[in-house]
Amino acid sequence: MSPPPPPHPDDLLILLAVSRTGRFTTAADSLGLNHTTVSRRIGALEKSLAGRVLSRTIGGWELTDLGRRAVRAAEDVESAVSLLGGSPGEARQLTGVVRMSATDGFSAYIAAPAIAALQRDNPTLSVEIVTVTRRAMQHRSGLDIEIVVGEPQVHRAEAIKLGDYVLGMYASRDYLAEHGTPTTVDELIAHPLVYFVDSMLQVDDLDAPRRLVPTMRDSISSTNVFVHVEAARVGAGIGFLPCFMADPHPDLVRLLPGDFAEMLPYWMVLRSESLRQPAVAAVADALRAQTRAFQTELMGTAAEPTPQIDQRADQPPSIV
Repeated sequence: MSPPPPPHPDDLLILLAVSRTGRFTTAADSLGLNHTTVSRRIGALEKSLAGRVLSRTIGGWELTDLGRRAVRAAEDVESAVSLLGGSPGEARQLTGVVRMSATDGFSAYIAAPAIAALQRDNPTLSVEIVTVTRRAMQHRSGLDIEIVVGEPQVHRAEAIKLGDYVLGMYASRDYLAEHGTPTTVDELIAHPLVYFVDSMLQVDDLDAPRRLVPTMRDSISSTNVFVHVEAARVGAGIGFLPCFMADPHPDLVRLLPGDFAEMLPYWMVLRSESLRQPAVAAVADALRAQTRAFQTELMGTAAEPTPQIDQRADQPPSIV
């Protein structure tokens, strides 16, 4: 019997596209093909390699051991082809689409400036950010990078700690003028809490308010941390907020920093095959550098003195 024909380079590149998106449909769109063609070419590749290159998971398609070996060969083909097109300067630029997920605050304060700086030298690089607060997924089909809170427990993925950040209790100056400034934990629990929707919280490390002050009643709850900040600013209650998001607002006052300074870690999770892509590796490096540069803000500026309420009879209460 004659040996099977060697894999066609086009089929390897199709597998590479599927490995990066986890889905036949999105890989087909990126290649200008249809779903049926992608499926047929993957079948032809598996026949030539005499084994399965993809396995079906809940989140999409994942590479088998044979598939990972084939993808490494596909990356060599892609690199060789890229050298043939464009000018030498263009060949050195990062191109393509990097897909990532991250929390709201990280996306706005770290990811956005890091990626914008990277794109100044690589204008054809595109980055898609999905904002979500959840634990790391076991099957991250369609994502190159995940940013999560808390140390992830993952398989077949790289997990890299980026840094820590601190959360504290904050209230607006107007709220404190109207309702008084709590100076003890017992006084604090008489006030309403602005925080995540408890029943929808997917990250155990973010349960600090329910653990530290379980009797605080909920005021405005949201899955979006920007809502927490704005709700605290308009006097909806006392918010448990990331310091790097609350400290820039002079109308917010940090309360009881000695009692409430919850430090949590940011972790980055990547698939090994994604990390071998120059664009993904560059975005990951930019996120690490921006996190380091932003570390002072992440840890919170020095808490200002507890505001005092001027109770003189000839003036209405005000914060001084």
